Formats: sequence, C-alpha cells, structure tokens
Amino acid sequence: MKKLIAMVLALVCAIGLVACGGNTKNVKITDYSSEMYSDAEIENAIDVAINYFEKNFEGCTLTEITYLGDDKLDDWQEFAERNNADDVMVLVSSFNVDASGGDGSLNPNSTYTNWKWILVRTNGGKWEHVDHGY
Repeated sequence: MKKLIAMVLALVCAIGLVACGGNTKNVKITDYSSEMYSDAEIENAIDVAINYFEKNFEGCTLTEITYLGDDKLDDWQEFAERNNADDVMVLVSSFNVDASGGDGSLNPNSTYTNWKWILVRTNGGKWEHVDHGY
C-alpha cells in the first residue's frame, strides 16, 4: 500500500495534474510499525508531508520517508500542545538538493538525512503540517 501511494503521487506529478516543485517520483517509504496509529493514519500523514515537499522544495528530490516511531512521540508532544491539537506525528526523511540549493536556504549539491516533518491533528481529523527541519 505504501508503495502504491508513492507511485500514484509520482504519476499525478508526472502527468502534470499537480504543479511539482520537489521531486518525489522514486521516494522509498520505509516500513514502519505503530501501536498508536494505523497504517492508514501514517500513510495519510506521509501524503501530507509529500504534498508539502512537492510544492515547496523545488530543486530537491525526496529519497526516503518513514514514521519516526511511537517511542519518540513524547519528545514532540509540545507541538500538539502549541497547536491546540490532540495528536502529533513525526516523520523522518532524506532528500537530495540540486545545484540551485532549493529555495536558497539549503546547501547546493547536498543530501539531507534525518529531516523531520511534524504534523498534528485534532479529534482524529486530517493531519496538518506544522513544522519541518532538524
């Protein structure tokens, strides 16, 4: 299912239905497990992060993304509290930056690993991207 989502997003991007900034064509969604969230909940959060990447990381190629894990969520709970949300989800990714340096804030011709995506939601609703970075 994870691979199917990535393939569908790549196809939509490739045929031009979405204006693509960042490249997510061959992103690897690493296996994950959770006792707190279902696969569908994690996949929905990954979709939000991928969509944000496509729109805002021009000149960059997302190579891998996954759920950080249940045991790390307490460290990130402040993001839920700050955003008046019930749940927090943290994803971790890797991506390459081309010679343009993305929007100019990234190192040109470099690879970023362990890049976090912080998402929150309220009452089991839709995940919302609230922050990213190291």
